[in-house]
Amino acid sequence: MASAENKQTASPMALIVAEVARTLRIQRGWTQEQLGHELGYSAAAVSAMETCAQPASDAMLVELERVLGNGTAVFESARRFMRMERYPLQFQDYALLEQAAVSLQLFATNVIHGLFQTEAYARALIGGGCPPLSDQRVEELVQLRMERKALFDREPVPMIEIIIDESVLHRVIGDEEIMRDQLLHPAQCAGRRNVTLLVLPLDAGKYGEYAGDRGSMNLVETPAHEHLVYLEPQDESMLISDPAKVSTYAQRYAMIRSQALGPRESLDLIERLAGVAV
Repeated sequence: MASAENKQTASPMALIVAEVARTLRIQRGWTQEQLGHELGYSAAAVSAMETCAQPASDAMLVELERVLGNGTAVFESARRFMRMERYPLQFQDYALLEQAAVSLQLFATNVIHGLFQTEAYARALIGGGCPPLSDQRVEELVQLRMERKALFDREPVPMIEIIIDESVLHRVIGDEEIMRDQLLHPAQCAGRRNVTLLVLPLDAGKYGEYAGDRGSMNLVETPAHEHLVYLEPQDESMLISDPAKVSTYAQRYAMIRSQALGPRESLDLIERLAGVAV
């Protein structure tokens, strides 16, 4: 809903979109009503976009590109960045890295990694968090999380490996039905040639060595073949680029991997927990 508060809190990209759209409209000699007619929106909606009382939605950006873009893809590019701005602040930088990554090596210790969550699981998880969020914000974050899955079908495809601590598979989020579907989803993702799924079993430390005690981590290889580590403890974010530190995390990840079940054994365990005969 348009509001004066939105004008004060509009993101930098929303402000840029508003200014570019207004400038291009004026260059064409159009009123807000005329632009609205071309876009399929009311003059009031155009006015709200231009003043940032109601920043352009994803759907409006598509129409702005069609009507005013003139082949520049300026509004199409804005869609990407405005989508990123809707993420929690601590996640925004990583979200861009994730979508461009050449490879990802992921270790999940508390819940299923966001890239591998079903919509129902994500909704139960985000909706049940602390502090509580409004229903509107919960739905926005759920849809943003689902949109991240476009990474799986990107060209060129990234190589993705995920190691899930077995405790995550036993932690029910939502209800039993939601959890059963969630257990099967990573297994389905592992059917892709670019995805490897491993499980770190509960008894991984029984012989005196356990490398997974320091929590989740994301190892990222960028298109420039830089290697980074992303951590997100308690809603804080750490993006680590120092080569010596990255090397330490990579060695720890390799040790976790060596203690995990193999791909086939991991899938068998997940399917058993989901109640699927193997």
